[in-house]
Amino acid sequence: MYCRRWILLCYLLLLTGCQKLPQHSAKLPQDPAIQVYFNHRQTKNKYTDPYRQIKRPGDNLEAVIIEEIAAAKSTINLAVQEFNLPLVAQALVASQQQGVEVKVILENNYSSPLSELNPQQVDKLKQRDRLKYDQFQQLVDVNGDGNLTQQEISTRDALIILRQAGIPLIDDTADGSKGSGLMHHKFMVVDNKTVITGSANFTLSDIHGDFDNLDNRGNVNHLLRIDNQQVASIFTEEFNYLWGYGNIGGINSKFGLDKPARSPFIIRWDNTEVLIQFSPISKSKDWRESGNGLISQILNNANDSINLALFVFSEQQLVDLLQTKQQQGVTIQGVFDPGFAFRYYSEVLDMLGVTGYYRCQPESDNNPWLQPLNTIGIPDLDLGDKLHHKFAAIDQHLVIAGSQNWTAAANHLNDETVIVINNYLVAQHFEQEFTRLYQTASFGLSPNAKAKLQQQQAQCNS
Repeated sequence: MYCRRWILLCYLLLLTGCQKLPQHSAKLPQDPAIQVYFNHRQTKNKYTDPYRQIKRPGDNLEAVIIEEIAAAKSTINLAVQEFNLPLVAQALVASQQQGVEVKVILENNYSSPLSELNPQQVDKLKQRDRLKYDQFQQLVDVNGDGNLTQQEISTRDALIILRQAGIPLIDDTADGSKGSGLMHHKFMVVDNKTVITGSANFTLSDIHGDFDNLDNRGNVNHLLRIDNQQVASIFTEEFNYLWGYGNIGGINSKFGLDKPARSPFIIRWDNTEVLIQFSPISKSKDWRESGNGLISQILNNANDSINLALFVFSEQQLVDLLQTKQQQGVTIQGVFDPGFAFRYYSEVLDMLGVTGYYRCQPESDNNPWLQPLNTIGIPDLDLGDKLHHKFAAIDQHLVIAGSQNWTAAANHLNDETVIVINNYLVAQHFEQEFTRLYQTASFGLSPNAKAKLQQQQAQCNS
C-alpha cells in the first residue's frame, strides 16, 4: 500500500508545462473546475454583511454556499463541524421544498439549538462556549431588546430552521459512541457533482465577523468550489460512511476510527490532479499512511519553496521534515495563528530555535532548529479574528488544504479531510493570499511570548 501511494504521488508531481501567470496580480482569473474564495481577500469590490449590515472587502463565502444550494437539483449532503448561518439554513429549506433531498451532519458539541438552553445551562458554559452563546444571542435578537421571541428564534436560529422543515440531522454520537475526537469536516456535496470545502465552518465568526466588534472580518478562511463528479463521488462516499443507512441517518453510522481505512484517492483531468485523504487513522498503523503522512510526502517533494498558513501546528514529524527541507535549500516561510503559535506544544517554537516548557518540562520529542527561521511569524489580524487556514503552497503549483490541522489529534481522532491540488492557477490564488498575510506579519517571538518564556525559564531554574 505504501508503494502504491508513492506511485500516486509520482503521478501527481508529473504535471509540467503550466502557463505562467502574474504571480500576485490584483485579480486572478478562476480555474473553470476549481474556484477559490477568501473572506479576507483584498479587492476593490465590497459586499454587505447581511447580518451586521456593514460593507466590507473580501469574498462573500456565504453567498458562494447559498448559490450552490440554490442550484441543487437532487441532493445536498452537508458535513460541517459548526453551523449557525440562518440564510444558509433558509436556502437549504427552500431547496428541500423544491424536492431536493437534504442531509446534515454536525459535530455533537454544536448539534443542539442554543436557543433551547435554560439559564442554568447558560451559567455553566465554559468561557469559550459562553462567548459563542453571547454572539448567538446578538445574531438572533433582531430588535435588540435582549429577549428572544419565538419569531426571532424560528427565523434566526439555523438549527431550529432545519428542524421546523424536517431536514434530517445527525451528529457523531449517532453511532452510539460519545463522538469521534471532532467531526471536523467542512464540506458540502451537491447533486453528486460539485463540492464546496475548505477551512471555514458555516458560522458568522468564520465567514463574516462577530457582532461585538463591527471592525473585524471573521476568522481568516477560504472555500473551494470543485466541479468534478469523481471528486464529488469520493466526498459522497465519506458522507455515506458517517450518515449510515436510510433517510433519517444514524443506522450503522461510522465515525472516527470505525470508518474503514482508505488509501488516498487520486483524480486527474485536463491540467489538474487532486489527492484526497480522510482521517482519522489508528496509531497502530503506519503513520505514513495517514493524512499527516500524506502531507509529509508532499512536503518532501518540494524543490524550491514552502509557504505555510496554519491555524495549529503541533506534529513533530512534520516540523522535523521541514528542517530537512531547509537544510536542502528549500525556502520556508510561514504565518500562524497568534493564539496558538507560541504555545509550548507549537512547532513554531522549534522553527524559531526555541524550547517551550510545560510544568518546567519540554516536550519529550522537542527539537529546536539549529538554524532558526526568520521568515515565520504572526499576521496582523483584527481583534477577535483567528488565522483559520490549514494550507501550504508549494513550488508555485501545488497546494495542501482541507479541514485537517497539522496535529496528532486531527490525524488520529477527528473526522477530517486533506486535499492536495496540483494546478498552477489554483496555487496562485493561495500564493496571493499567503503574500497578503505575510506582508503584515511580525516575525519571530512576539514580545508577550518572549516575556512569558523568560519568566518560565527563570521559574524553572530557581
